[in-house]
Amino acid sequence: MSDMHTRVRELAELRELVRQGPSAKATEAQHARNKLTVYERLELLLDKGSFNEVEGLRRHRAVGFGMENRKPPGDGVVTGWGTIEGRTVFVYAHDFRVFGGSLGEAHAQKIHKIMDMAESTGAPLISLNDGAGARIQEGVTALAGYGGIFRRNVRASGVIPQISVMLGPCAGGAAYSPALTDFVFMVRDSAQMFITGPDVVQAVTAEQVTHNQLGGADVHAANGVASFVYNDEETCLHDVRYLVTMLPSNNQEQVPVTVTSDPPDRRCDSLLDVVPAEPGRSYDMHEVIEEIVDDGEFMELHERWAGNVVTALARIHGTTVGIVANQPRQLAGVLDISSSEKAARFVQLCDSFNIPIVTLVDVPGFLPGTDQEFNGIIRHGAKLLYAYCNASVPRIQVILRKAYGGAYIVMDSRSIGADLSYAWPTNEIAVMGADGAANVIFRRDIAAAENPDRTRVEKMNEYKEQLMHPYYAAENGLVDDVIDPADTRSVLARALAMLRTKRGTFTYAKHGNPPV
Repeated sequence: MSDMHTRVRELAELRELVRQGPSAKATEAQHARNKLTVYERLELLLDKGSFNEVEGLRRHRAVGFGMENRKPPGDGVVTGWGTIEGRTVFVYAHDFRVFGGSLGEAHAQKIHKIMDMAESTGAPLISLNDGAGARIQEGVTALAGYGGIFRRNVRASGVIPQISVMLGPCAGGAAYSPALTDFVFMVRDSAQMFITGPDVVQAVTAEQVTHNQLGGADVHAANGVASFVYNDEETCLHDVRYLVTMLPSNNQEQVPVTVTSDPPDRRCDSLLDVVPAEPGRSYDMHEVIEEIVDDGEFMELHERWAGNVVTALARIHGTTVGIVANQPRQLAGVLDISSSEKAARFVQLCDSFNIPIVTLVDVPGFLPGTDQEFNGIIRHGAKLLYAYCNASVPRIQVILRKAYGGAYIVMDSRSIGADLSYAWPTNEIAVMGADGAANVIFRRDIAAAENPDRTRVEKMNEYKEQLMHPYYAAENGLVDDVIDPADTRSVLARALAMLRTKRGTFTYAKHGNPPV
């Protein structure tokens, strides 16, 4: 009896030793960098007392370079499962205090196991990244470990939500795993991602750059690598929890439905003042989104990348929806290379996890210019077209004002498969704006007129009256209804409820061949 008690005490002491890390000095150094320890992070991320650690006592088997004399338990990564708001999630988290969180063979195998468990049980996978990359002392086995992670990232893509949280350095090949996941969170000043570090950059190009200048959170917020950026770990992990509550656990589940006190038939009278009737006047699309979603809450992805389109997750009558919207405050809401890529990836994300898509349209067209054409706006714009055409989730289009040319088609028009299309009475749907159309159609009449300016205005008005009036698209079956803007929320809530049981129709293909 006493012997069993002794063994249990020894086990408890060993677990506490693992939790404390290699030394108090290592923990102090972590805190000095304004970084939490791995277990402090897990306590913030997961429901209290829910974490179940897997292989917490595992040690590496490497020899050479003094490694045989340093075999701390855990090998620099904590793996296991817990709950967020009662729902199971799997997590692996680097412990920077042990070998700088670097990845060796045992470290990688722990991650592989937890990734396999997440996929097989159909639960989200969250990685808390704070590591120095491949463990150099273990050579190619470390690189093979990364290969196993990448393969699992791809295999689980579109099957379970994968969330990467960047809380420290992530260099070299290690940066590819977050890039393969669905969401990337980053903390300013603490987190960096780059393929080659500042020293290599300077040696090869003679360019001097700091870690943050090369791959900090603000860099990746602007280039689209980071979905969300925060100033501290606590706020970041709070929002990771919030994101998980909005997602299904896997691609076989419908999106979660929550109880809301915001009435689905609430009128949005302020929209009559938020959006100017004049097509050339600017406004903030965020104000429109705030009015139509539950309690004005939405989670915007890639806020600082390609701001001429807004992509966000929100709820309408308790149901998670994905919102794609042109933003007139930036570049007049045109589509360009970056915004097309941003919106296309978001549409694919929503379709992967059965999230209905609401598209708010106010688009004057694609951005003209040699820069866009030389850099492939055709193939990049086609990515958005491909994503919408391929999406089988419920899709609802709302045209607020302008919807011109190919951009109208691409922004989930009825012709490419939107289930329902609504328009406000301020809508203008046409091949191009009235000014451009008049200059093309009536070029000779205008040139021959005694007063060309007056004739141009007359012809513009004639074109508007015939082909751009608010009910033209509805009369031709391309819009299901013209609605009062104040009714937008209630119209969407009813449509989403009806479409909840929508079934996709599929033609067998190994996979499509989307634009690159």
